[in-house]
Amino acid sequence: MSSPEASREVGRDRRRKEDQRLITGRTRWTDNLQMTGMLHLAMVRSPYAHARITGIDTTAARESEGVVAVLTGEDLKDQQGSLPCAWPITEDQKAPPHPAVAVDRVAFSGEVVAVVAARTAAAARDASELVEVDYEELPAALELKAAAADETLAHPDLGTNKSATWVFDSAEAGTGEDVDAAIEQARQDGVVIEREFRQQRLIPSFMEPRSVVVDPTGEQFVMWSSTQVPHILRLMLALTLGVPEHKIRVIAPDVGGGFGGKLQVTPEEVLTFLVARHTGRPAKWTETRSESLLAAHHGRDQWQRLTLAATKDGTVTALKVDLLADMGAYLGLVTPGVPILGAFMFNAIYKFPAYRFTCTNVFTNKTWTDAYRGAGRPEATFAIERIMDELAVELGRDPMEVREQNWITHEEFPFTTVCGLEYDSGNYEAATARAMELFGYEELRAEQARRRENGDRVQLGLGISTFTEMCGLAPSRVLGSLNYGAGGWETASIRMLPSGKVEVITGSSAHGQGHETAWSQIVADQLGVPFDDVEVLHGDTQISHKGLDTYGSRSLVVGGQAVINAAQKVIEKAKPLAAHVLEANVDDLEFSQGTFTVRGAGEDQEGIGLAQLALNVFAAHDLPDGMEPTLDADATFDPVNFSFPHGTHLCAMEVDTETGATSMRSYVCVDDIGNVVNPLIVEGQVHGGLVQGIAQALWEEAVYDDQGTLVSGSFVDYTLPTSADTINFVTDRTVSPATSNDLGAKGVGEAGCIASTPAVVNAVLDAVRHLGVDDITMPCTPERVWRAIHEGGSQGGGRTPTEDSAEPHFAPGAPNQDPPGGEDRPAGAHSTSTDGSPS
Repeated sequence: MSSPEASREVGRDRRRKEDQRLITGRTRWTDNLQMTGMLHLAMVRSPYAHARITGIDTTAARESEGVVAVLTGEDLKDQQGSLPCAWPITEDQKAPPHPAVAVDRVAFSGEVVAVVAARTAAAARDASELVEVDYEELPAALELKAAAADETLAHPDLGTNKSATWVFDSAEAGTGEDVDAAIEQARQDGVVIEREFRQQRLIPSFMEPRSVVVDPTGEQFVMWSSTQVPHILRLMLALTLGVPEHKIRVIAPDVGGGFGGKLQVTPEEVLTFLVARHTGRPAKWTETRSESLLAAHHGRDQWQRLTLAATKDGTVTALKVDLLADMGAYLGLVTPGVPILGAFMFNAIYKFPAYRFTCTNVFTNKTWTDAYRGAGRPEATFAIERIMDELAVELGRDPMEVREQNWITHEEFPFTTVCGLEYDSGNYEAATARAMELFGYEELRAEQARRRENGDRVQLGLGISTFTEMCGLAPSRVLGSLNYGAGGWETASIRMLPSGKVEVITGSSAHGQGHETAWSQIVADQLGVPFDDVEVLHGDTQISHKGLDTYGSRSLVVGGQAVINAAQKVIEKAKPLAAHVLEANVDDLEFSQGTFTVRGAGEDQEGIGLAQLALNVFAAHDLPDGMEPTLDADATFDPVNFSFPHGTHLCAMEVDTETGATSMRSYVCVDDIGNVVNPLIVEGQVHGGLVQGIAQALWEEAVYDDQGTLVSGSFVDYTLPTSADTINFVTDRTVSPATSNDLGAKGVGEAGCIASTPAVVNAVLDAVRHLGVDDITMPCTPERVWRAIHEGGSQGGGRTPTEDSAEPHFAPGAPNQDPPGGEDRPAGAHSTSTDGSPS
């Protein structure tokens, strides 16, 4: 007979239940939905970044074959309300109204100015081209620093481009010492490092484009949407449009990725709802890929100025962070709060005695920004890991030694940081030791020295990222202190069916994470039922009637704990019935592997299983007096702390000093994400996150021209990596269980994306630093690397950054003016092959 541990599901590799329908094409994408009489929508979008609408002629479009309606901002101005922002970070935060369809002025290129509804998608697209819009172009605020100086106003009525300034000061908060005093002291007898870094604008590029269908023909408005947040979407639609919440049902069917890009209440969702209500017919909108890149929200986009103080022996004494964060044209659902999430992570794993963080949110006439995988934490991790390398260079020491000198040791946990957060568990030494062993750090350093001594054309660089992050977006009280518009709890329900099968209803809404599999594993262990006897339901506000959805690596550590709590309630509900059947006292019962037995009754007792009790409850023929005929249970969990995964990521990059081409030699990461439910899912999350973070370092960037037009509006120009652009990663784990949940889990969905970017950039710089290069603006394309080498100094960041240097171009007639990859492809589009060699 197998032991209980041998039969445990948690910790076992399980292929995802979801994959069968996904890989066989039996998916439930929103765009697959077809309904009788359904209309198809096309959006008419502004080509201008900033302009006044002086006239719209819809006559030709209305008369086009198959067209049922053409609606403008003027038609909908009394119905559409203003799109919601759920996170006003200060009481005096400035924000313009955010219409779903512009009424008299557009504030970014791609803003909707009219919507066409027709009987077919093709007819809608054709008619949209017949809508004639007259514009009076206005000056546009495009450069972040210039916008912060109010040189041109994105919204003239506001009188400024500054939306809000948010400050955390450790001295004022009582969590640390005075920053200015510590920096001044270091100027006299220590070391002060001042650097400026650019976080480029990125575009969440999910596999499935956004899509929405609204059916107004029943008792409710039923919306299907490719969204991460069906519960939040339902509430915000009700508040925005004045429709009773119980008259709206939102369903997120299969959702093909999100990365934060579908954590939004979108103009198109509102407009599809309004068109369906206006016409009384079902309506569908599905974006093109170009629309997605142009008008779905973007991510990152910051200037970061850091001042780090340390003693001469390398012990850090203070950190000051000043951010300019580009909001774009409007505030989305959590736009203002994304930069301040990073406020608690700039100190990272280090023991800073003094800390100040100041963030100024700035409007520009670009697509608005919002959450993108990691949401504030990748930006913070990049900056602190970059400047820790700069400190090591200043001191002439190995960068890992400087980190080891300053990090929190495993004996010091739980540790209260200079931000006031309590890191509950961790072991940075163990993760680092394992990573160094797998990487062959000393051997690679020796090889690097030989290459430099020999003056090799291809130089080797080693990059380090020792990171932590706060996961499990919660607790509600902390979010409330930050003026966030919702809580951080999550809910779950368990239904015990008469046949002994189990239905789990979760408030978290999956879009590729594997909830159906992981939740089945958790419940199988808790209730002692077979893995295949568990069905997980989610993403439908009429089935899962409450929840706070999926983002911020919160699903497992918050939603998973809610599932455990519900399962434990089922067991407690079943105990009186089991005692009744076994003629025993409730206090004498034991529950193990799905069966109740009487303590001390011997091994030959039969006991009674949970499945049999479920049938007994259904029949209700012989229940204890006063017992309701149900074992079903609901639970809501609101954690008392975040969880804090951490890890050490090491990257070796080769750089061709003649062409600027980069090639990844090796990548090793050892993450501590606490206890693991499904190692197979974890590996997938880590690999996906690594590629996204590496892509920021080497390839991806949203680029606008000087008129505010997005010139990287397709995958020809916005360079996503493919499998051919990456190498085989070496991954491993150490374990220090979290104390904030019974699973001991910490979250993994964003770890790879947070940690990998600075590891790669640090490696590229390490390869060419001896040539006088101290920074390269991301992405580190061959062109930018080549320029930095030939200019022999800072390129776009580091000591003396300029806004103009963020967009370098080859001068006519310059050597190697055609970077590897050809003129028709952005530099760096395919700079590595599967074996890491230059391609």
